[in-house]
Amino acid sequence: MDATDLAFAGISEQARLIADGTISSRELTTLYLDRIERHNTTLNAFRVVFTQEALAEADAADQRRASGESAPLLGVPIAVKDDQDVAGVVTAYGSNAQEAPAAEDSEIVRRLRLAGAVIIGKTNVPELTQWPFTETATFGVTRNPWDLQRTPGGSSGGSGAAVAAGLVGAATASDGAGSIRIPAAWCGLFGMKPQRGRVSLYPRRRPWFGMAGYGCLTRGVRDSALFLDVVAGARAGDVDAAPDPVRPFLASAEGEPGTLRIAYSEKLPPGVLASVDPSASFALADTVQILRELGHEVTEREVDYGAQGIPNVVARYLRGVHEEAAGVAHPERLERRTRAMARLGGLVPRSQIEKGEAAEAEYAARVGALFGEFDVLLTPGPTLPAPPIGKLQGRGALYTLNAVAGWVPFYGIWNYTGHPAAAVPAGLSGQGLPRSVQLVGRPADEATLYALAAQLERARPWVDERPPDFS
Repeated sequence: MDATDLAFAGISEQARLIADGTISSRELTTLYLDRIERHNTTLNAFRVVFTQEALAEADAADQRRASGESAPLLGVPIAVKDDQDVAGVVTAYGSNAQEAPAAEDSEIVRRLRLAGAVIIGKTNVPELTQWPFTETATFGVTRNPWDLQRTPGGSSGGSGAAVAAGLVGAATASDGAGSIRIPAAWCGLFGMKPQRGRVSLYPRRRPWFGMAGYGCLTRGVRDSALFLDVVAGARAGDVDAAPDPVRPFLASAEGEPGTLRIAYSEKLPPGVLASVDPSASFALADTVQILRELGHEVTEREVDYGAQGIPNVVARYLRGVHEEAAGVAHPERLERRTRAMARLGGLVPRSQIEKGEAAEAEYAARVGALFGEFDVLLTPGPTLPAPPIGKLQGRGALYTLNAVAGWVPFYGIWNYTGHPAAAVPAGLSGQGLPRSVQLVGRPADEATLYALAAQLERARPWVDERPPDFS
């Protein structure tokens, strides 16, 4: 395996190669540090790189392996999204409004370290993780490896760009209304938004009133399942806790899904002004055909989104931005558009949030009634290919909010209900840009999504595709 193939091999294969002594953690970490030095000036995927710390952690991992120790990710470099804490480092949230370094690791980072991972750096995000594009006044523009004039998405845009370009094998991510699935879709990656409460958010309690969750971005399905096995589980003090899985997620990804009943729908949720681009429609139709060829029962069926879903998503999102803006050390340093979004969020009364929380279970049952008949729901991913860099530069808060709502209307509903949902690559367009679809599962049933996505990956091996300038 040459150096480039190793960079794109994925964390499960890298963990195996380190465990059997084929490569060392120092060799792999040095490879990634060299690729970051070579490409990050162009991509701006990383806000900060922990060069010396990562090499020291790699050496320690090699010593542990030499002494006979084992761990699921021993010696494997992982990047951390810059809305999660790494002890001693400022968690910037895409802004210079924060000052104090984090006192301790976030729980997700702590568990990665326990699994032996080498923390290689922190990836860029839009300010307060509020947009599906990653462009900030403080840290600049993050670019898509498939087309440097386009966004990788957001808010996990730096994580998406880093993994897609082979600067790291996996990166943590978070998803409050699509922020794992959007960069996965536009960067040609797999991205699972786990069931609410699957991964501890500590030290945060309930960002965006329960809509936000943690996960990762990877090239392949097995890597995502391995990652989730490592970080899953609640800790004391968590508000939400998902039920334990029946078996490890990696085992699900390595198994067969059986014959599934799959519903598909291109219907937009009420309250969204958008149209589905022909490329996105093609991705959906092509996936339907592949699923039928694989033996699944695939039926077109409208989703009963109702009228209250999108308003509740928007209310939590706006109020969440408002509260996060109020919590930074220097709110006066926030970008003008962010301050305007915070003011809009301040107009959402707490009573409206509480009303939405009270209605959440009933709404989740309504939209989830589909799963009484079907095992999985298939929808489009984003309605359009990755937009150009700067498309909304200089636009105000309301204009930007309305525009991006039309880009990604199929995601936020499942943050409101808590269902697991995954972005699955669906080939490349005629322009050479990644296409994607979304799979949604029953509550706490990531296992079926992993098994089905892995089957799709075997039928349509997207991990063989690499951005030309980075392969």
